[in-house]
Amino acid sequence: MERIIETTIPCEQFFVEGALRKQIASSCGIKPQNLHYKILRKSIDARKRPTFRLKIMISSKPIEASVIKRNYQDVSNAERVIVVGAGPCGLFAALKLIEEGFKPIIIERGKPVSERKKDIAIIARNQELNEESNWCFGEGGAGTFSDGKLFTRSTKKGNINDILETFVYHGAEENILMEAHPHIGTDRLSRIIKNIRETILKCGGEYHFNTKVIDFLVKNDTIYGVKTSNQSTIEAKAVILATGHSARDVYYLFAEKGWAIEAKPFAMGVRVEHSQELINTSQYHNKELANLLPPASYSLVHNEKNRGVFSFCMCPGGMIIPASTERQTLVVNGMSASNRGSAFANSGIVVSVSPQDVKEYSKQPALSLMKFQQECEQKMYIQNQVAPAQRISDFIRNKSSHNIGATSYPSGLYACNMNIFQIL
Repeated sequence: MERIIETTIPCEQFFVEGALRKQIASSCGIKPQNLHYKILRKSIDARKRPTFRLKIMISSKPIEASVIKRNYQDVSNAERVIVVGAGPCGLFAALKLIEEGFKPIIIERGKPVSERKKDIAIIARNQELNEESNWCFGEGGAGTFSDGKLFTRSTKKGNINDILETFVYHGAEENILMEAHPHIGTDRLSRIIKNIRETILKCGGEYHFNTKVIDFLVKNDTIYGVKTSNQSTIEAKAVILATGHSARDVYYLFAEKGWAIEAKPFAMGVRVEHSQELINTSQYHNKELANLLPPASYSLVHNEKNRGVFSFCMCPGGMIIPASTERQTLVVNGMSASNRGSAFANSGIVVSVSPQDVKEYSKQPALSLMKFQQECEQKMYIQNQVAPAQRISDFIRNKSSHNIGATSYPSGLYACNMNIFQIL
């Protein structure tokens, strides 16, 4: 008979062979040799003595390995639906269409992931930025290199576990199903993205890379297709827009046509980088224990005069990357490999921004925040992908930094006083 229990165990005990089995058996009145168990959920509570919080399935019989099944059917001759964008949203939309019996036609302005990596290497060496193939645009979108969106507490928009199982089905490690903060890693995501492509193609879907949507085909107030940059047209039953955060041309196109769009409050800020060892010691309170546990993360939230300030997309053992999509702009993001083995940790520290903050753009209210964001990216630009930087202590004292020190950022830093930018 199977049942679910919840328990805690000090982190140092968790790594002692047989300790967890003995603890479970004792609490459940089962002989250790007769116990079979599977960890369903695992998180670390580091507020005092670092402790694992566990949700466990126990049984007196061997627990069969779970098998993930998907209803991916042959849709070669099914009704067509265009999906604009091959980022996480577009790829999962395509998989869902296949399950529902529709043929997805994926149109992506960038390149397949393997070719895209070459353009990213050029950016990292602080050379030319390809505006159609970069850290954001191309197969897998920004999600190919930063899987922070795998973690969410919200269940309002769907089944989180279903998403994680889809990643496992396509090659992710099964442990993301039980970790409180699931992480795949940049080095593994590109292979998973290729596996998703193989699934879609095998089922009869189509990919069109290096193809940018520049207009929509409309009849009787209904969109029935798209026009692409190579002057071809593609028709379908419906069109799903999954263009992502940075495809500003699509928003401008909507505005030109007078279609309904509105400005959405968002958050923007800077990347803060630390020594991972510092974060481990701060969170785990024990340097020896930190060597056994995964690189530590943190979450910060503050409200200042009804404006939220908070950490976002924290990357333990990660690196900061140049994520601009337009020339003469500067944007940075964070990512980490599967082993989170970097000596650095980084996090976005962001502040909420609303339309009321950018009244100077009120003539086009729907595009106001996007224009403000674009102006900020232009202000940050120095040369190629060199990033302005400052020590936190100097920022607080409103003093220019002259020595930034070691960093994970590959394209170079320019030491300055960040207070001079006067964004808000």
